[in-house]
Order: sequence, then C-alpha cells, then structure tokens
Amino acid sequence: MKKQNSIVKLVNNKLVNTNGLQNVGYLAVAKTRAKVLKAFAYVVPIRRPMLFVGESSCEELCDMAINEGSTNVFIVTDAVLNKLGIPAKVTDYLDSKNISYTVYDGITPDPTFKVVEKGLRKSIDAKCDSIIAIGGGSVIDAAKMIAMSQGNSCKPQQLIGILKARKPSMPLYCIPTTAGTGSEATLGAVVSDDKTHQKALSIDPRMVPLAAAIDPVIMKGMPAHITADTGIDVLTHALEAWMSANASVETDYYAASAVKSVMQNLPLVYKDGGNLKAREAMGIAAHYGGIAFNKAGLGYVHAIAHQLGAYYSIPHGRANAIVLPYVLDVNRQGSKKRLAELARKTGMVKSGQASKSDAEIADHLIAQVRKLIATLNIDPTVKGMQSSDFDKIAKAAAKEVGDTYAVPTYLSASEIKAIFNQDSASQ
Repeated sequence: MKKQNSIVKLVNNKLVNTNGLQNVGYLAVAKTRAKVLKAFAYVVPIRRPMLFVGESSCEELCDMAINEGSTNVFIVTDAVLNKLGIPAKVTDYLDSKNISYTVYDGITPDPTFKVVEKGLRKSIDAKCDSIIAIGGGSVIDAAKMIAMSQGNSCKPQQLIGILKARKPSMPLYCIPTTAGTGSEATLGAVVSDDKTHQKALSIDPRMVPLAAAIDPVIMKGMPAHITADTGIDVLTHALEAWMSANASVETDYYAASAVKSVMQNLPLVYKDGGNLKAREAMGIAAHYGGIAFNKAGLGYVHAIAHQLGAYYSIPHGRANAIVLPYVLDVNRQGSKKRLAELARKTGMVKSGQASKSDAEIADHLIAQVRKLIATLNIDPTVKGMQSSDFDKIAKAAAKEVGDTYAVPTYLSASEIKAIFNQDSASQ
C-alpha cells in the first residue's frame, strides 16, 4: 500500500508547466509522468466487470444484481431514452421479480455536478441499495459518480482526482445503449463544472461496474449518425491505446480486436441498424476499447476533441473523427512500425501488400481510416471554428496530454495549432 500511495502522490502532483512543451525539460517531465501512470495502472489492481452478451443479457444482469442482494434499484438514464421506453426491458423484468426501483432520467450530455447531485439525493431519499445505468457514456459516468458518492457519503466534488474515495462504490451495473465510450469497463468518470463547463475527472478502480450487459436489441434503435460518431470513438480508443508508450501485450490484444471489429462491423450497422450480429460485435468492440485505454491511455485525438467539444459543442465521437486522420498523419513517422504491425494483425494488409515497407503499410492503414470516416458521411468541418481560439485550444490539449497520456510523439502547442490550420484550410 505504501508503494501505491507514493505513486498516487506523484500522479496527483502538478508536474507539468502549461507552456513547457517548447523545451526539453517538458519532455523529460511528461515522459516521467507517463512512466508513473504506467506504474499506477499495473500496481493498482483493476477489476473487470462481469460481461453478459446477447438478447437476454439485460435479464441476466438483473438476476446477478438480485442474487447479490439488490432489493431497491436506482435506475439512471436520460429523458430521451426514457421517452423511447428503453429502460422498460429492465423495469418490466424487475417488476416480474417484485424488485422495487426508482427511475432518474435527468442525465444530460456532459453531465454537471448539479445533475449528479440531484440523482444522488433521489437515490438516498429512495433508500436504493444498487444502481443500474442504462445509456451512453454520459449516463454511465454520472451513475459511477452517484454510486461512489453514495457509497462514501460524500459530495461528488470530493471524488475528483485519483483514489479520493475511502470506501467502495454502491453496487453498480451498466447497460450501454451505444457502442462508443466503453465507460462500462473503465475506472474513471468525467463530470463538468456547472459554471465553466470544464471537465473534471475522478479515477478509482472501485468505480468499475460489477457487471455490464451488451444487448444488441437495445442498441438497434440508435440513429445512423450516432452509430457513426460513437463507432469512431471506439476506433480512436483502440488506435490511441495501440500507439501508446504504455501499451502492453494485454492492451494490444484488446486494442487490435477492437480495431478489427470496427473496420468490419461499423459500416454494416451504419447501413442497417437492425443487424443484431454486427451491433453485438460493435458493443463488444467498445468494451474491449475501454479495457485497452484503461491501462494504456489515450492521446492527442482525445485531448483535441475534448476542447472542440467544450468550445463548439461538437459530439465527442464526431470531434474524434475530425481530428483522427490528422493526428495519425503526425504520428506516422514515429509509429509507422506499430501501425504496420496493427494493419497486419487486423487483416488490413492484402496478400499483394505483404512485401511492402512499414511506412507504406502504415499509410495504407491511415487511408483505410479516412475511407471509413468518409463512408459514414461524418461532416469533417467544425462549424464556427475561430482562429482566435487556436492558441487556447492548443495549450489546453497540450496540457491534457502532458498531464495524462503516454503518447508516441510529444507535440508543442504550435505543432498542435498547425493541425488546426490544416483542418481549417480544408474547410
């Protein structure tokens, strides 16, 4: 425990100067921090949720919750899903088992502390003893914060940071309705400040849900554009985890599996949302992507996309899709061997290409990613993007990477800004 605490202290320290990307000292600090984060990921045990897959998976998850002692369930979802009747598959089953429940559908995209606190009060007032989250990443993140806050009898603000909780979370079970964030497999949750809308992160292995259900029937009603956006989020998780300096044999397995599945199945579910086999495969890919980046981390695509979301209210997956090809181009030189290895492992290399160089095969992978994004008809532009915002966005993205991620190539704020100039020139 002493070693674990020392690692947490190092991770929590403010080691990075926000303007430091321009100097050699920054690189040393960023790489040291990445090593500390890697040690944290491998020293602190991270459990895996029990995974149920298929059309009866929701019922199996409910049975597990009941067998674990749940008698009064707090169901966390959003108003749109509730209006569509998506939670009914769970509530009807709980009714059949005479299990009490309370539904809270107040979760908004990028939920704020106020939204989480309202749910927390409802759960406490109803004397709920477990939580089932039904929704996308925002719903699951909010449910994680509610469950951990209730388990620790504290405000969600007190959980921001790393290993801030003293007690376990309330029993938490998740049913993702999108194949995107993989939040049902991760040890973190993001909440936004009510006034500034800046995002705050809570990290704790005890935040990982006890179980998750990948139900293709629940996912089949997802509109095509959301299918596309969330699917590219899965691909980005897997690609950034693969290229991370903290990648391992374990994370490589999950990242490569996710990439292969997305390239094969995302075009199918985009074209036909009722393709349950492909929906199920995408749900598993999202879960695998979450497992991969849980330990390996993310990179510049997410760091920039987070800022585009904050400044221009772009859905996260779409922001990833806009940024991803440019960051792959930037990483191409330093990651060509790894990208070529991924292309070979995932079947992107045809028999006639086997003898080509790593650089050529890496270029082929990047071209395939661009082709997939084009197939999904994702708008590659950022509406209302202002060049006057570039410096602030670049500095914030640089800080996020320096504070958090083990990327293959560190960029200066001016190099990040050059990506924006490329993007705006193409619009």
